[in-house]
Amino acid sequence: MTQTVLITGTSTGLGRAIAKLFRSRGWNVVATMRNPGAEQEFTELDNMLVTYLDVQDPESIEAAVRAALARFGRIDALVNNAGYGAYGPLEATSLDRIHRQFDVNVFGLLATTKALLPHFRANRSGTIVNISSMGGRVAFPLGTLYHGTKFAVEGISEALQYEVSDIGVRVKVVEPGTIRTDFGGRSFDFSNDPALSEYQPMVEAVSNAFGPMAGAAPEPEAVAETVHRAVTDGTGTLRYVAGADAEQLLKARADADDATFFAGVRAQFGLRPASE
Repeated sequence: MTQTVLITGTSTGLGRAIAKLFRSRGWNVVATMRNPGAEQEFTELDNMLVTYLDVQDPESIEAAVRAALARFGRIDALVNNAGYGAYGPLEATSLDRIHRQFDVNVFGLLATTKALLPHFRANRSGTIVNISSMGGRVAFPLGTLYHGTKFAVEGISEALQYEVSDIGVRVKVVEPGTIRTDFGGRSFDFSNDPALSEYQPMVEAVSNAFGPMAGAAPEPEAVAETVHRAVTDGTGTLRYVAGADAEQLLKARADADDATFFAGVRAQFGLRPASE
């Protein structure tokens, strides 16, 4: 029987690459997005269902699951890919942006997962892949909100694996490094207030450092391959690091104590040593 994967956030970037890859490997794909009416390519493809899902709208999540089951009869894997990045000084960030960051990256992921669990439990089978980040284990300056959500995804995933393993469900976390996607565009929200002059040297230093990092980023198809492997390898492995930069950074974090690692991050971003 052809297997089916439901993926959130497939209109652009990594989610779109994941959807294309799974379809090319013979899967049925439920490609969910907030504006399916604007989609043209996916709606013309066999074994592809394009449907509305906004992770901030629980009713849309339930409706997307019902539509997927009506079309394909079964869902074998969930990829929680939808994401949003709020960066900038916390003091300059509105409460609305703070709530949105956690609504999308944490509460939306939990709501979508919860909606699929009854189906997975009934089948005693299923795989949940949560897209985290190297930023789920390492934090960069001005990323208080984004890293807070990705650290949460890591903890959620690690705990949930124990909870669902006895009902045949696997939980996986994919931790990409930088990717050449729209995350740097409409999915990236930088807050700043120039009147808060004390923060401006850091804002400038971080902005200058992020530019070259984004320019050297790989295409999302490479990370999509890691997601496919996480779903299909049949192992109990929890974490999958995706990208050379993520591998190098996470190894450096594991090998260093806090003081040494934090000093290295400050140097990378052109920040003054903590003692100054």
